[in-house]
Amino acid sequence: MISANNVSLQYGKRVLFENVTISFQPGHCYGIIGANGSGKSTFLKILSGELDTTSGQVVVTPGQRISVLKQDQFVFDQHEVLSTVIMGHKELYEVMTEKDALYAKADFSDADGLRASELETRFGEMNGWDAEVHAAKLLSDLGIKEDLHRLKMNQLEGGQKVRVLLAQALFGDPHILLLDEPTNQLDVETIMWLEEFLIEFKNTAVVVSHDRHFLDKVCTHVADVDYGKIQIYAGNYSFWVEASQLAARQRSEQNKKVEEKRKELEEFIARFSANASKSKQATSRKKILANLNVETIKPSSRKYPYVGFKFEREAGNDILDVTDLSKTIDGQPLLNNFRLHAGKGDKIALIGRFDKAKTALFQILMGELPQDSGTFKWGFSTSRAYFPKDNKSYFEVDLNLIDWLRQYSENKDENFIRGFLGRMLFSGEESMKSSRVLSGGEKVRCMLSRMMLVGANVLILDEPTNHLDLESIMALNDGLKEFRGTVLFASHDHQFVQTVANRIIEITPNGYIDQMGTTLDEYLENETIHKRREALYEEEIPIYR
Repeated sequence: MISANNVSLQYGKRVLFENVTISFQPGHCYGIIGANGSGKSTFLKILSGELDTTSGQVVVTPGQRISVLKQDQFVFDQHEVLSTVIMGHKELYEVMTEKDALYAKADFSDADGLRASELETRFGEMNGWDAEVHAAKLLSDLGIKEDLHRLKMNQLEGGQKVRVLLAQALFGDPHILLLDEPTNQLDVETIMWLEEFLIEFKNTAVVVSHDRHFLDKVCTHVADVDYGKIQIYAGNYSFWVEASQLAARQRSEQNKKVEEKRKELEEFIARFSANASKSKQATSRKKILANLNVETIKPSSRKYPYVGFKFEREAGNDILDVTDLSKTIDGQPLLNNFRLHAGKGDKIALIGRFDKAKTALFQILMGELPQDSGTFKWGFSTSRAYFPKDNKSYFEVDLNLIDWLRQYSENKDENFIRGFLGRMLFSGEESMKSSRVLSGGEKVRCMLSRMMLVGANVLILDEPTNHLDLESIMALNDGLKEFRGTVLFASHDHQFVQTVANRIIEITPNGYIDQMGTTLDEYLENETIHKRREALYEEEIPIYR
């Protein structure tokens, strides 16, 4: 068990946490949620001991080992991949290192022999003989093939390093597992594997994630960070969202009888209990929800931006034709004779393990990158709005947000611009911020505002949920679901793809699969497609590993 007792953290006049007292119990997975900047990642660092508190303390059950997902991809660059994973169990790795150093000594003494015997005993108690086998199995499960296990970390690409660090955190069955955005840069299959791992995990897990599907799959509890406090609620993320909204609505219904409100809440809890029975965590979740006191449910103070896309003119039936498009960058073949015909109303999700290919396709379609061969043609009646993955260049101007957004609006009236910014949560003084000092999430909201003002009938979005908090992701999700035009987008957010897309295209190094009229879940569950996908990835081009 790990607990925070009266923990406070203050930077100057800013109070991030104040007298937080909560505990995380074995057998449960806690999802920490909160708006951007509320301190979710900071609280994980407090729990891990990486950050000191202003007051209060973190208490860990004696003898229990904490494992943390490291964020620095370069700190282990000079270590072998397999060794980096084993380093996740610090004591075991130290025993292995000292033992190997002793046996390598040319003048091995009697004292060295006694010490080596002690180390061998400890090594056996920690199942050290199986360490490399378990580490290799984790790496393989996370998509790091065996021929990479003996390489140095600096020989891997960024996405591969992320997987190794995740294997490091999961290694050795830690008592307490702290994971900050563990699904970043993972493909769908690897995320599904991680979900199963955490569902089966018997100890304490605490995760920060913006992936709603992931939170719903793995979490038995939600820890909500709001106004310097942290409140734990039973149930997954969807339960928390609907329960808090229901509680807020009930509080506003002053004339509704207490008995009616209680019945409504109890029926709501019963419905989620029934849904919980379908998951592997059925027993624990049903017990939790059955014992839930409805009075503990509180309305959320979260604010949701408004995201709505409306086109100025309707497009014809022919939106886009792509014929035999190919592109290689720095020796990496990203697209090979790619073909696409996009029709009116298509909402196409581009998926796959290699983000560079999807980004290259979008850049070619938007005229930012020349293709090596092949052609593409936009329909005559189309108008396009683009959300690039890298938006830095848009904000390298000395403008406040009103003037920044005014650049993209036909209506230059300041009240109109202020109203638009207000719906995107930039109100009052926030609208006078300089475009150069915005956070990642603020830049994304500005870029979405720009897209809405354009009034395009075709939207192209490359990883638009990156940097957004959960409330903004939900608003964007709803906006794209309601949009009547055509959408091409790439995203690793399972629920986002599942609820928006009506067509899935997976790009691999050896070809692509184009499946119309299907959701992501249907695509992943289709056995025929699964075999085709395996075949396409089996002949993986070495540079893509």
